[in-house]
Order: sequence, then C-alpha cells, then structure tokens
Amino acid sequence: MPDHPTQYLEAVPKRWIVMGVSGCGKSEIGRLLGERLGVAHIEGDEHHPPVNIAKMAAGTPLDDADRQDWLLILQQKIRAAADRGLGMVLSCSALKRRYRDLLRGGDPDLFFLHLDGDRELIAQRMQARPGHFMPVALLDSQFRDLEPLQPDEAGVRADIRLAPETLVDEVLARFNPDIRKEEK
Repeated sequence: MPDHPTQYLEAVPKRWIVMGVSGCGKSEIGRLLGERLGVAHIEGDEHHPPVNIAKMAAGTPLDDADRQDWLLILQQKIRAAADRGLGMVLSCSALKRRYRDLLRGGDPDLFFLHLDGDRELIAQRMQARPGHFMPVALLDSQFRDLEPLQPDEAGVRADIRLAPETLVDEVLARFNPDIRKEEK
C-alpha cells in the first residue's frame, strides 16, 4: 500500500468514504469494511437520481452540476451519522477534491480509502459485472476526473490487486498493527 503522511493513526475513524473510479471495488470493499467495523455500509450509487443513471448508462459522463445534488444527499447522510455519533462506511467515487470537500461538510473527520489500480485491471472488472449501469466507455472520463488524495486529506490509498479481505486487513492495520481479521 502506498505511503500516506500518517503512518499509524490514533484511532480507527468512525465515518469512512471508500473512493475511486468505477469498477475499482468500492461496493465490495465498503461492505467488507463496514462488516469488520460493525457499522452500516451505504452504497452511494443507490442515491443517484434516475436522470444521472440514465445519462451514465447512455455513455455520457456526469459533470459537476450532475453530481451536485447527489453529493448533497450523501453529505446529509454523513451529517446524520455524525450528529448521532454513529459510524458508517459510504462507497462513493469522490473523484475530485471539491467533491470530497463537499462530503467533509457533513463531517470534517471523514476518512477516505482510495482504491487504486490500473486502467486495464479495472476495465476487466467492469466487463465482468453484467447489468451495471456504468459502461467501460466511461472509464477514461473517470480517470481524467480523478484527483488523488492530497497530503492534507485524511486517508490512505490501497492497491486493488490485493484480495478484498487482505486489503481491508492492511488498511485497518494502519491504525493498529494488532488488528486482525476475525476467524471464521
């Protein structure tokens, strides 16, 4: 896993965003991370308005205006969890810094897990998931929009070549090297 300015953090964050381009595994990693932390996982794509889904399904990338209301809905969910002191994991592309800043408006202590991988691997994964609204044709626009986490943003990058369970273990070990996956 690439280094981040913070080697070991004080405590596991309460509210997470699992971010990255379409097809990188946000939903699966978000679900696993939520299970490991014992908190709710929210799938950001489920909160897109139908017009956004139709636009992407037709092969047209969303622009900032298309994403604005969707991001505000997600910000409200984050704020509601923070106000109640609840943990959560939200899967959301959060490609641009300004999107992440908007999401942080719901909780300035949000922690971002950036799922990082190369275009070829992600394209293969996208082709293997039948019935998803996001076509592989939009992958290049996702990579064009992607602004990696900046040093002043709380978060880490993780290599999507790792098995999902291993990836989650490695991320959680950044907070406490003694954190281990529960035996099944």
